[in-house]
Amino acid sequence: MTKYREILRLKGLGFSERNIALSVPCSRNTVSKVLKCAKERGISWPLSDSTTDGDLEKLLSPSAPAVTSKRMPDFAYIRKELLKNGVSKKLLWTEYMEDCRQAGDEPLMYSQFCYYIQQDENKRRATMHINRKPAEQVEVDWAGDTAELIDPYTGETVPVYIFVGVMTYSQYAYVEAFPDEKQQSWIDAHVHMYEYFGGVAKILVPDNCKTAVIHNGGWKDQRINTVYHEMAKHYGTAIIPARVRTPKDKPNAEGTVGNISTWITAALRKEQFFTIAELNAAIRVKLEEFNNRHFQKKEGCRYELFRDEETAIAGAIICSPL
Repeated sequence: MTKYREILRLKGLGFSERNIALSVPCSRNTVSKVLKCAKERGISWPLSDSTTDGDLEKLLSPSAPAVTSKRMPDFAYIRKELLKNGVSKKLLWTEYMEDCRQAGDEPLMYSQFCYYIQQDENKRRATMHINRKPAEQVEVDWAGDTAELIDPYTGETVPVYIFVGVMTYSQYAYVEAFPDEKQQSWIDAHVHMYEYFGGVAKILVPDNCKTAVIHNGGWKDQRINTVYHEMAKHYGTAIIPARVRTPKDKPNAEGTVGNISTWITAALRKEQFFTIAELNAAIRVKLEEFNNRHFQKKEGCRYELFRDEETAIAGAIICSPL
């Protein structure tokens, strides 16, 4: 049998793969495969004294059967707890071990515990665009499609512009119509958004509109609009603009803009509005429906995720007073 423990021990001491192969002994290719598989599964030295080469073979062998007789962790609970400051996998494993002891269940050893958590994370990454902590970031943008008001005197239609702000983690959204996309409207939109959210996220990710970024030549040559920068200083937040022609830097705002066009703007297309106030009142009703609409591919809705994780975990997402 391959000496898995010894390979991991020597790697932990900083030995090269060549020297490990000479010491074990085994082929260098075997050492490379074992170390690669151990890295992918989050297994590293030191290991528990009770962990045998047989246990490691089950974990590191490609044809290893899944562990079925031992109690599996509550992955949803672990994901939530790991977002909290100071919480580590080691702490959660210790608590998991105690729960197993009290229930009379057979627990996973620590390396297995970490491996299955990593597997769960890998599965989730396949369907997630970005991995952010609660309350860390909000993406802001002007929607491409405009709404319309009717001039009460001439009967002509007047375009109005839609601001969209989205909490990156929960996708909880804020939407408001403005008569233009000028500086004052941009600042007012942020103030109203923060009031709606009940606090301030740590990072602002705007598009490259002139009200946000004067010049974006990359991180070496980037100039934030002065007024926008002063607003960020007032609220204690940082502005990190999306890179030019890189929509993945703000995927939630990009995606929500499309949803907003469907569930809010398009849903109001048959109604007539004569003032911004009337339009925004109707938008607010649709916005509440939108934030409470259940996700298609996972449980819950934007509001529940925002309420249960963003406000609860990050102290009501307040980084500075409103």
